[in-house]
Amino acid sequence: MTRLNVFLTVVFLFLAGANWLVEPDPARPNYEYLPEMVRSPAYESFSLNEHFPDGITLQPPLPGTLPRGSIRLHYAATAEEAVRAGRELINPFAGKDPRVFERGAFLYSTYCMPCHGAGGAGDGPVALRGYPAPPNLLTGKATQYPDGQIFHIVSYGQKNMPGYAPQLSQADRWKVILYVRALQREAAQKAASVELKKP
Repeated sequence: MTRLNVFLTVVFLFLAGANWLVEPDPARPNYEYLPEMVRSPAYESFSLNEHFPDGITLQPPLPGTLPRGSIRLHYAATAEEAVRAGRELINPFAGKDPRVFERGAFLYSTYCMPCHGAGGAGDGPVALRGYPAPPNLLTGKATQYPDGQIFHIVSYGQKNMPGYAPQLSQADRWKVILYVRALQREAAQKAASVELKKP
């Protein structure tokens, strides 16, 4: 065992000395032992691919799989199940993290504003061009729904509204709801100040 340790120490010192003596040349690349791993063929997402039976590179996820960080939702796309989700699901982003709020605002302006409008009043550009107007998010039922029920509606859709689960991760859906709650609070404060100013 002692001879082995001495041998390994000598080898280590030799390699350390050789490494110190040999100056690296940035103009000369290192030797590639497995070039097929270093330079593997890459395919664009929407390019053709002869390795799959359908010839498409971008493959759908396998049945039963979930994106990393997601939880399985055991709800059907019905109004009753939306009410149940309202009782069972709680927004994990109920805090006041400005990054969460900014992300929710960005997602709202991207996915929700075209129909619901910048302020949530249901007056977005899509609704102004003949598509049935969505409900006002600042009054009525939308203010009374629990976060979990709104999460269900955003996930599965309701009436004319499609589900946004394919476009938005579960975390992003909760962040949008957090931003909608901020719009509702702001609208309620404005309404209260108007009432106070009345004679």
